[in-house]
Amino acid sequence: MFLSGKRALVTGSTSGIGLAVARALAAEGADIVLNGFGDAAEIATLCDELSARHVGADLLSQEGCEQLMAEAGPVDILINNAGMQHVAPVDDFPVDRWNAIIALNLTAAFHTVRLAVPHMKERGWGRIINTASAHSKTASPFKSAYNASKHGIDGFTKTIALELAQTGVTANCISPGYVWTPLVENQIPDTMKARGMTRDEVINDVLLAKTPTKKFVQPAEIGALAAFLCREEAGNVTGANWSIDGGWTAQ
Repeated sequence: MFLSGKRALVTGSTSGIGLAVARALAAEGADIVLNGFGDAAEIATLCDELSARHVGADLLSQEGCEQLMAEAGPVDILINNAGMQHVAPVDDFPVDRWNAIIALNLTAAFHTVRLAVPHMKERGWGRIINTASAHSKTASPFKSAYNASKHGIDGFTKTIALELAQTGVTANCISPGYVWTPLVENQIPDTMKARGMTRDEVINDVLLAKTPTKKFVQPAEIGALAAFLCREEAGNVTGANWSIDGGWTAQ
């Protein structure tokens, strides 16, 4: 197991993409630190499954980010995955929602990176992987804060990759399209009702309208890509934004 002896912190990892990444890294021997909200008993079960620790710090504030990094301890692998979304026209976009999305999706990554990098540089090895989105490469209407934050995380990742290029620390983005998670699946019945569509019509003509393959990204696929980026063979892969979106951004 090529990650034995390395500690990996995955934010937003109590479900969805983050949990899939945590599982993939744990399978390669990494010591996992989970972060995120959810049912306490379910989180305890996950910790048992992955032999992991959980730090429930709220990353909307600088203090919460600093608490997370202090309780996690020095990390060799940092996965910034926590995020949120809100949909509204720009002239009706709630200011508090804008502030929260930028804080969690972008500013929290700055805080975790700045606190993780000294240890990585000291060891001469580190992996920083930021979950971006297809919306780091293209835009959709009514998602101004999300689009801005994901374009920002792309630029931030490239910048730190350049700064750390000769230290043994790499920095990359993973940019998924629509990922098959319970959150997405649970949207389907309401959309069927609201639009008078069948389940297949909602999937193909609404959710996957921009995806040439007409397939959802599976969380495990993202986990496998993250694990590859942590390999020694990926030591010269840095500053890249990896699309895993069924061809969405190739159009």
